[in-house]
Amino acid sequence: MEELNKESKYFRAKQRVEELKKFYGNLTSYVFVIGLLAVINYITYWEYKWFLWAALGWGIGLFFHAVRTFRMNPFFNRQWEERKIREFMEEDEKRGGRWE
Repeated sequence: MEELNKESKYFRAKQRVEELKKFYGNLTSYVFVIGLLAVINYITYWEYKWFLWAALGWGIGLFFHAVRTFRMNPFFNRQWEERKIREFMEEDEKRGGRWE
């Protein structure tokens, strides 16, 4: 049982690292691409700063990615997850391991 617990902890930690890598990759892409768009906008026609629309749209997506990655959601936090897992496990026991 202890070995299973270690494997489970390792798997969760590995998933967490993957989530962080994806977020930081997304953040790096955001900075690079928006910077490049700003330069193109500056070179072509700086009077209308159209690159800000891309920065805003992608920035909103990046914000929600950060909320999910860093678990800042006040509604679906770690305690909520644990409570729902326990509820589903109890339901499963009552059904004898069958899902209907």
